[in-house]
Amino acid sequence: MSAFTSKEAKMLSKIGTRAAYGMLLMELIAKNENVFALSADLGGSSGLGRMREVMPHRFINTGIAEQSLISVSAGLAKEGLIPFASSFAPFITGRCFDFIRMNLGYMNLNVKLVGLGCGVGMGELGHSHYGWEDIALLRSIPNMTIISPSDCGMIKKSLYAVALRQSPTYIRLTNTLNVPIVYEEDFDFEIGKAITLKSGDDVALIATGSMVHTSLKVAEILEQNGISCSVIDLHTIKPLDEEAVLNACKSHKLIATIEEHSIIGGLGGAIAEFKARIGCDTRQIIIGLPDSYGHTADYSYQLEKYGLCATQIAQTIQSHFN
Repeated sequence: MSAFTSKEAKMLSKIGTRAAYGMLLMELIAKNENVFALSADLGGSSGLGRMREVMPHRFINTGIAEQSLISVSAGLAKEGLIPFASSFAPFITGRCFDFIRMNLGYMNLNVKLVGLGCGVGMGELGHSHYGWEDIALLRSIPNMTIISPSDCGMIKKSLYAVALRQSPTYIRLTNTLNVPIVYEEDFDFEIGKAITLKSGDDVALIATGSMVHTSLKVAEILEQNGISCSVIDLHTIKPLDEEAVLNACKSHKLIATIEEHSIIGGLGGAIAEFKARIGCDTRQIIIGLPDSYGHTADYSYQLEKYGLCATQIAQTIQSHFN
């Protein structure tokens, strides 16, 4: 069962996305004999350190060899198992792109990839460790499902949901410790179906991952200035919930996509492509990380530097709305 209590949500929030992933995957493995955990020598960093001791027969460490991580996972999937392979986002996406393209996408194998420290969550380690363009890479691969949970409760929902879904999948984990809670109580989660957290008339804030909680704050700020906002958690970037996006376009004067990802090829790009395909002329602004390389700094500094704090986003939206 993927249900969670408010107490569990608070506990998972406190330990952060990586530790929450490891704890929840251990729980899932204990319930599903087909699920395996794999890591490219980052068991401790992915919250799987305890699993190496408690369930060593269900944990595989390929060493610092991410391409091998993908190939081993593909082999397990060919045998009917459900491998969850994790590493830092740029390593498991960029470094492995061709292996994912051929072994997972082309062969349509049931491998679950988990990107750690996405966006600028690995700030102190520099751009080599940033998951800046991971969505753009994997969104281009046919058959891939891409999910970006907005908090730790949704991480639990996502893990259980993808374990039941026959599809190569990428789960993108943003944020660090003390993750802001979006869902304090259990909720219905369905892959490919957006969740409307707040309804308004003027601007639709369509966000994913860490930016969902931020968008709720943005809505509060804008409403103090007379701008009514909807907030939509578009947790599944592929397949896109086209019905939710179309409804948002029809019922608002402006849509703003907000993501901790490059402004190129991410959530904003996916929605812009859909709008172009159907001829939708609703104004859109794409708010995210710039088309550049990042610098080494802590997480909160990076968000402020790139204009992803609530007050900054509200100012950006208000300047386009007026």
